[in-house]
Amino acid sequence: MLPPLLLLVAAAVAPAQASGDGCSVGCPLALAAYYFSAESNLSFIASLFGIRDYSALLPYNPSITNPNYIVTGDRVSVPFRCSCLSLPSPAAKTFLAGSFPHALSTPSGETYADVAAEFANLTTPEWLEAANPGQAGTARTVNVTVNCSCGDERVSNRYGLFLTYPLWEGETLASVAEGYGFSSPAQMEMIRRYNPGMDGVSGKEIVFIPVRGNASQVEGIKVDRSIEFSYEELSNATLGFSMHHQIGQGGFGSVYYAELRGEKAAIKKMDAQASQEFLAELKILTHVHHSNLVRLIGYCVEHCLFLVYEFIENGNLGQHLHGTGYERLSWATRVRIALDSARGLEYIHEHTVPVYVHRDIKSANILIDKDFRAKVADFGLSKLAEIGSMSQSLPTRVVGTFGYMPPEYARYGEVSPKVDVYAFGIVLYELLSGKEAIVKSSESTYDAKGLFYMVNSPCI
Repeated sequence: MLPPLLLLVAAAVAPAQASGDGCSVGCPLALAAYYFSAESNLSFIASLFGIRDYSALLPYNPSITNPNYIVTGDRVSVPFRCSCLSLPSPAAKTFLAGSFPHALSTPSGETYADVAAEFANLTTPEWLEAANPGQAGTARTVNVTVNCSCGDERVSNRYGLFLTYPLWEGETLASVAEGYGFSSPAQMEMIRRYNPGMDGVSGKEIVFIPVRGNASQVEGIKVDRSIEFSYEELSNATLGFSMHHQIGQGGFGSVYYAELRGEKAAIKKMDAQASQEFLAELKILTHVHHSNLVRLIGYCVEHCLFLVYEFIENGNLGQHLHGTGYERLSWATRVRIALDSARGLEYIHEHTVPVYVHRDIKSANILIDKDFRAKVADFGLSKLAEIGSMSQSLPTRVVGTFGYMPPEYARYGEVSPKVDVYAFGIVLYELLSGKEAIVKSSESTYDAKGLFYMVNSPCI
């Protein structure tokens, strides 16, 4: 594993409340979650915040492996100093924010709404007017304030580094917090106390998400490291891996539900002979981070092999399409699931170093969270593709699921991203038709046919 990336800030921070509640002192570091659009690039984002070289953003964004390509909709964390500022009027009104001079294209041609849009709604026209009273339509430069938080010891003394996060359509405080690993009732109550009055609010508001560190010294953000659990902790969390906690059974072992250290988790207990698959998943998910890939929390190698993942509440796509007891997916939801899955695959195919081929894409390996967003899972068969051109093929033994394997791979074992692209096409067929990838004309497995053979069979 790569060594952990630590963002160390060796400066004392006095307790201060969230933006807008009054303050006496700020803190040396805060982060802003900048929504990346098709028109954005890292150089542009850095320039907005007075950062000369965009490479200064990279330590705060370990998931960005190719600075020239970032997926639209991803959030770029931008570091800035969180200061205690005073509004021009009334003078006594103090608030926490970073202040950035911004040159308008023309005094009358760029509105405060335009400026807010450039800053990806990290500020608002109302805040711009308050910070620059009477200057609309006349000023050539305005001060842009991005609200921030330094924490509050009355809520918790565990956190000192906070992310300013503008909600977009469909997002809520709870959904954002869960995306950053806060899911237990105690954690959610803490998040609500950091953001009073924001519970249930959706869109065009700003919330503050604690990242890491205590209020006197920020400890930093750690990535590329998974927690090593003890067998005793996993056993206690699952009541000795009881059937009551078992939620799944796969080719390489069983899956159990547990709550570990305040977080819901899925524990995969793998068979001893699955060491190769265990190492493949551990290697990939320790280094690859994307919102459309399942997150690995940790592992254990005592007695058996265990992988601990984030728990995805809503099952998998195959269950929603072909199982019983599930509501019918709307077309909008199906499209969103398809796009999420495609983004996850695109990321491992094109934007990781090295790149990977999953080799077992199927509806059962696309997990659905409570917001019906998709995450690609089960990387045990993934193949490292250290080849110069991703259009090349790498011969290997054939693994995967019948019905999702392209014919040339099934015959010759040639591995390339096309293996995943073909399988994803089968998943799209399932999404569009509601039919299963494998069609049986009888109960016999010998009569099972995949989509490729059904499509290419002559009409009768």
